[in-house]
Amino acid sequence: MAVRKRKVKARARTGLTGAPIDKGFDAVKSYFHIDVERKDLVSTFKTYIKSNVDKKNQKFALANPDYKFYMFTHYCATAFWINTGLKLDEKSSKYADGLTNYIIDLVKIGKEIYFEKQAKAKDSANVVTLSPQQRLQKKISNTIMQDLLSLEDAWMDGDKAELDIYQEFKRHGLSGSAVKPVREVIEGWLLDYEDAYHKRCNDAVEGYAHLKRPELNRRIKACQSMLNDCDRIRSAAKATRATRVKQPKSADKQIARVQYKKEDTEYKLVSIPPIKVVGGTRLFTFNTKTRVISEYITQDTKGFEISGTTIKNFDKVNSRCRNLRKPAEFFPEIFDRSPKQIDKAWNDLKTKERVPNGRINSDTILLRVMDR
Repeated sequence: MAVRKRKVKARARTGLTGAPIDKGFDAVKSYFHIDVERKDLVSTFKTYIKSNVDKKNQKFALANPDYKFYMFTHYCATAFWINTGLKLDEKSSKYADGLTNYIIDLVKIGKEIYFEKQAKAKDSANVVTLSPQQRLQKKISNTIMQDLLSLEDAWMDGDKAELDIYQEFKRHGLSGSAVKPVREVIEGWLLDYEDAYHKRCNDAVEGYAHLKRPELNRRIKACQSMLNDCDRIRSAAKATRATRVKQPKSADKQIARVQYKKEDTEYKLVSIPPIKVVGGTRLFTFNTKTRVISEYITQDTKGFEISGTTIKNFDKVNSRCRNLRKPAEFFPEIFDRSPKQIDKAWNDLKTKERVPNGRINSDTILLRVMDR
């Protein structure tokens, strides 16, 4: 009995994945000028440079400020067109020539910027710079540790002074990372006072013989209170620590290392550009070597992502694959048919259905991607 497929809601594409490559170069050029964000323009241009410029000149071109990469959107569109593996016609070839000349200018300008940065880096290398950890240690020594020394001096003079560690941390602008060295000092005091109070260590008993038991007990409680403050500070730091959110890769970076078969003459098939897969919700692939057709479906709001040679975010419950005995007869069912029509033809196949593994390789044709 055929399993009823879940409907995948169509979703408008944005960013690089929304580029209307099916409508031609002019449409992509217009789209880049109006709809693509600056960060994606910069990423696309830099990806092109890394793939098409020799390493010696790459570092010079990439030394330019970001506005140099997004100020001419038609060059960004041209870089995207070439990055995606689309063919150049007479018009787009002229833009490609202009892109090449612009990069030559970037190399010339960037060379001065690069060597200027190198000179500044060399000068700064001679300046002693404290690491973040060293700066923290210095701040601890100059602030809270001085407070602890003052407290110890007051106790030695016979004063019944106390120190609010929690408030002092706030006053000095210290965080949970400063707790450990402070705690070590207080724990050392507490151990000595407890050894003297409970007569567990002769040296401690002798060293604090001048103090009466009520004073020893008061200092023990003071130390315990300060340690409790340390625990509160550390707990508060953990509670407010920002969770690092992994930033998603742009579409052009996702497909940079993807392997797929662009064309197969035996079955007369041509792959769609892999960038169209990113953000899609339904994908059909065909392995020309094993004759396995796969249908990937995702319910993820981000759509499909590509990592290396793997399709990510696909739903293992609804995605499926089968061997085709007569591939040429089934392909017309995939192209230009609705999901419902494809589902009917799929269920007529007699081979065993199984779950695809998400892998694509040099034998994989990317047949069709849909947003529903």
